[in-house]
Amino acid sequence: MDLPTPADLREKRKALELTQSALADRADVSQPLIARIEGGDVDPRLSTLRRIVTALEEAEGNVLKARDLMHEEVVAVSPDDSVREAARVMDEDAYSQLPVLEHDRPVGSISQTDLVGLGEESREKPVSEHMSESFPTVAADASIDEVRHLLEYYKAVMVTESGEAVGIITEADVASRLS
Repeated sequence: MDLPTPADLREKRKALELTQSALADRADVSQPLIARIEGGDVDPRLSTLRRIVTALEEAEGNVLKARDLMHEEVVAVSPDDSVREAARVMDEDAYSQLPVLEHDRPVGSISQTDLVGLGEESREKPVSEHMSESFPTVAADASIDEVRHLLEYYKAVMVTESGEAVGIITEADVASRLS
């Protein structure tokens, strides 16, 4: 990842006809900090630099959001479904993991790894007894950078509105969109 230089930031801001104050408002930082960064007087934290770059990209209209990548049809199981049913859905739809939703709200996840070694009697038990933690959630307007960061640690990211799942994103979705 190439980090922009202070001159790059200043040039981009001016090309977008943004004042330092306008950029500061968009990035939720102070105008004096923008001036010091552009002047090369201070090296910002990576999180601050990311907010500034994201604000510039948004001003330019180039930022991909979670809503641009998500699958609106969320294949899921409920906590009360049997493990056998979860395995059937995974096999039928060729998924290695599924979100567990209760009234459209993420409450857990179940993967083929969770099912390995389960005996026949365990397959009749409810998913709630064998599920793992829920996939992390983001809002539909979360940036692709936020989603990519979460996908470094999790198999999927749920997109939610008012707590209800409205979409799902996996590494394959990000890779296919950015390749």
